[in-house]
Amino acid sequence: MLQLKLSTLATGLGLLLALPSAYGVFSPAAFAQAARRFPRYTPIGWVFTLAATLWFLHYVSLETVQDFQPMKRLMFLFFGAVGLGTCVFVRDFLPVRGLAVLFLLCAKLMVDTARAAATDWRLVIVTWAYVWVFAGMWFTISPWRLRDIILWATASEARTRFLNGVRLAFGLFVVALGLTVFRG
Repeated sequence: MLQLKLSTLATGLGLLLALPSAYGVFSPAAFAQAARRFPRYTPIGWVFTLAATLWFLHYVSLETVQDFQPMKRLMFLFFGAVGLGTCVFVRDFLPVRGLAVLFLLCAKLMVDTARAAATDWRLVIVTWAYVWVFAGMWFTISPWRLRDIILWATASEARTRFLNGVRLAFGLFVVALGLTVFRG
């Protein structure tokens, strides 16, 4: 299995957080409009859900527990069907559900990658991962909550700009960790 370096992961995740946040800081009205459409924008839901399904199937393929070996093919078919079935039959808040599963899968990657780091700064990534675990579970069972959070966060341009500024600062902090502390 390909081992991802914590510096690469931190830099990538930091940029993934910082770039849309920068857009929200400099263009809060347009950001708010796009964010409000997200929870029910089915095409991105398909992308997120299918990406999460493929990523999960990849993890199933890496499983080495011998008790699962006879069932592995059946598990592939079942989990693949669940992913596709979700896209077809669970369209309500599909982008939120897909994002929630991606949060959970990404959190696993973050914790697994940070485990090998020799610095206590890795706890920034691990803590972020656990926030995503909580968010992933919460948004899976009540996806309308993300819609409500987005509506609250984008209620005014000042609030949108401030919250995006906080996310931008955190994203740049994680990028800085990836380019400095985690390199060594």
